[in-house]
Amino acid sequence: MNRMKYVLALVALMALLLGAFTSLAQDEKVLVIGHAESTDSLDPANGFTGTGHMINHVVYDQLVTFPDEDASQILPRLADSWEISDDGLTYTFSINPDAVFANGDDVTADDVVFSFNRLKYRDGNPSFLADPIDSLEAIDDDTVAITVVEPRPSFLSEITSAVFSITNADVVRANGGTDAMDAAETDAAGAYLDSQSAGSGPYMLALWEPQARTELVRNENYWGEQPYFDRVIVINMPEAATQKAALEAGEIDIALDLSSDNVASLVGNESIEIYRGLSNWTHFIIMNTDEDKSGPFANPTVQLAVRYALDYEGYKTLWGGVTPGSNMWVGLFTAFGEDRAFSRDLDRARELLAEAGYPDGLDMTLEYPDWALGGVSFNTNAQKIQADLAEAGINVTLSPGEMQVELAKYRSGEHSVGYWLWGPDILDPIDFTSFLPGGKVATERNNWQLEDVPEDIQALIARARTASDPDERMEVYTALQEFNQQQGPFAPFVVPEQPSAYLANLQGFIFHPHWTLDVTLLSRADM
Repeated sequence: MNRMKYVLALVALMALLLGAFTSLAQDEKVLVIGHAESTDSLDPANGFTGTGHMINHVVYDQLVTFPDEDASQILPRLADSWEISDDGLTYTFSINPDAVFANGDDVTADDVVFSFNRLKYRDGNPSFLADPIDSLEAIDDDTVAITVVEPRPSFLSEITSAVFSITNADVVRANGGTDAMDAAETDAAGAYLDSQSAGSGPYMLALWEPQARTELVRNENYWGEQPYFDRVIVINMPEAATQKAALEAGEIDIALDLSSDNVASLVGNESIEIYRGLSNWTHFIIMNTDEDKSGPFANPTVQLAVRYALDYEGYKTLWGGVTPGSNMWVGLFTAFGEDRAFSRDLDRARELLAEAGYPDGLDMTLEYPDWALGGVSFNTNAQKIQADLAEAGINVTLSPGEMQVELAKYRSGEHSVGYWLWGPDILDPIDFTSFLPGGKVATERNNWQLEDVPEDIQALIARARTASDPDERMEVYTALQEFNQQQGPFAPFVVPEQPSAYLANLQGFIFHPHWTLDVTLLSRADM
């Protein structure tokens, strides 16, 4: 009963919010999306969440992009063509001469140099993605050369990301931005870029109220095909049930983050279309390799026991989807599928705990955000983790916290044992190196250093970053996933379904594993 009152109260609140948009809707084509917001910043050089990526994908342009449906090839966006040097180190891009920013300024090679260098030197959450870049050169107004430190077969896939958005250098500089090497200390454009955009995409940022709503308006100076909707409003609705109720009431056009139960109850409603597919999120337990922070859970033998103790089939029953074989997203080439995933073995888990010196079990504190994404409740999963591990002799105390607080603790490596999720930064197997020593998650967020692993594994990690031959990549990434399964500090347990629903008069809904939803593809049919 209390939960129903909470849901009804939230629906009433959403109705009030939407009422504020009535005058806009009279003259504009407006799209309203219900979504569990995860935005940390809308500055492309600083923001690094799924929601921010969805917004900046259409507010800014990148040099290249993927097809609307998948990541099967690299397509032109700002760059209408490119060449790669014979040694694989230099990428030369020709910028479409028709491209202009929202204020009418031409997009030039200098803007590309500024944007990439600012990303590299600002030291924001996504700055590590620019580490492979050695230098940039504006050859002329419409030609830019980017040189990487070593051959990197994944480079074109990487720069499809919204963190590599091209910003108007003059505008960003005028509002405190810099691409100098001391940008981490001197750049002051973040507040500006969190309130309005400086891009060349089909939309412009009109408003961001954190954890409330985001509004985009059509860029009338857009150099490409104009989108159908004049205004896009994304309303933060953390509860899947709230999104479902608002969709049924016609208060939103899309409920992006439903649960399987929500979707099942919508079947047969002719006014609503349903999307069900595999999400791009891998849910996992992360055990800090710093013994001062996680105690016995820094021990690889204890970590392996945790992997054997989890009830993998139970998570699939809750959320659908698949059991991942590793922290490489299951949709990527070389990723282990369910045939290579763990199966529960409580006897083996207990044996491992005894081998590690804990025959009578041990205690754990599990830290995680009090949050839900894609209809998947972290609290529900945390409670199940608690029950699963108890059967192996691990007594779990749950420690939920506010999203941004827990995110900061996770990103700084100050957590003990945590529960988080991961969507691939790069739709390429190289994304898995984030979970290996020297990588973003393993080292910065979990204190797992290169010197902690054998030299042959260090050599494999180095090969993984440069290997381009498919057979070699399969060999290297197979070996690294096998190593992580046995010695790694992670326990991936489910890649859930991504249930969404939308009004039947909406056309063009396509879920994408990189940016989730491209609102420029959407239109409304005459009914």
